[in-house]
Amino acid sequence: MTVAIEGVGTSGFGRQPDVDLVDLAFAAVDEAFRDAGGPRTVDAVWVGTVFGPAGVAQRVLRAMGLTGMPVLTVENACASGTTAFAEACEAVRTGRYGRVLALGIERMGDGAIVPEPTDPEGRTGLALPALYAMAAARWLHEGRTTLEQLAAVAVKNKANALANPRAPFGGRFTVAEVLASRPIADPLTLLQCCPTSDGAAAAIVGRGGSGGGGVRVRSVALQSGAPWNHRSREVWGHDLVRDTGAAAFAAAGLGAEDVDVAEVHDAFTIGELVTTAALGLKAPHTVNPSGGLLSRGHPLGATGLAQLAEIVWQLRGRAGGRQVEGARIGLVETMGGGVSVLDGNACVVAVLEAP
Repeated sequence: MTVAIEGVGTSGFGRQPDVDLVDLAFAAVDEAFRDAGGPRTVDAVWVGTVFGPAGVAQRVLRAMGLTGMPVLTVENACASGTTAFAEACEAVRTGRYGRVLALGIERMGDGAIVPEPTDPEGRTGLALPALYAMAAARWLHEGRTTLEQLAAVAVKNKANALANPRAPFGGRFTVAEVLASRPIADPLTLLQCCPTSDGAAAAIVGRGGSGGGGVRVRSVALQSGAPWNHRSREVWGHDLVRDTGAAAFAAAGLGAEDVDVAEVHDAFTIGELVTTAALGLKAPHTVNPSGGLLSRGHPLGATGLAQLAEIVWQLRGRAGGRQVEGARIGLVETMGGGVSVLDGNACVVAVLEAP
């Protein structure tokens, strides 16, 4: 059965202490329904969030009049929103439901994410910036990247964001300015790390709607990480992204060479480099035309669906000044991590096709 994205929407992003979760969710869902056209009804809802309070899904949906249907909340670290999307797609593909809302929401507040004290790494204070910094240090040691190439990721993505009104952390920077910004976890500097951000994003998943504007879901794959330690040949997260991407490409009947535009998880500059290598994406692929997490910020539950919305706009030719000309095949990759001993909590890779 054909599965299609009928509509997408997002809230604004950035630090929004005066905007509550209901308002963030309403902005995203209202835009998604307006984008999809037709009735403002769905058969079920999947909601992705990491730090949302108990009952947050029903609370924000009640405010929009979406009640009396199955509502499921999922948490999969940074991949929570795309996990909700993956489950929505599977529900439509199998005929369980005809039309499903996938929603991601998050209020991040101030400061970094506190490491989990029940994990050995957490007890030693090894937060995610340090974990990514270890990957960067290894690639530098092996000659697989340079400090300048790491910084160039931030230069590119923040410049891309200047054409994206939903990415508040963009700007024009030089490689030297990125490298000179405040150290966070050597060798990563402030401008190489995604800011905290609040936001919501949504997608209406169905069978294409009556308008013919649905973006086809060629495939979506979801996997969790296998054991990983100092004996692993690749840096943390690489193999999980590689394997999830391979599953998505196989199900789509396509390869990395077919992708025209991609939104990948660039929570840190090294993340984009490792991810594109693991997926087999090479120039002239366009990666993160939205500005990515480095420019939009990273509201964990909303991030994956915000990536998805960007690819939908790209494949419809509606991305404005950041439009990738002639984009027909798009890819979304979201990777979440943090559990000790595993090569990441979860990864979702979706392959989409223009109407």
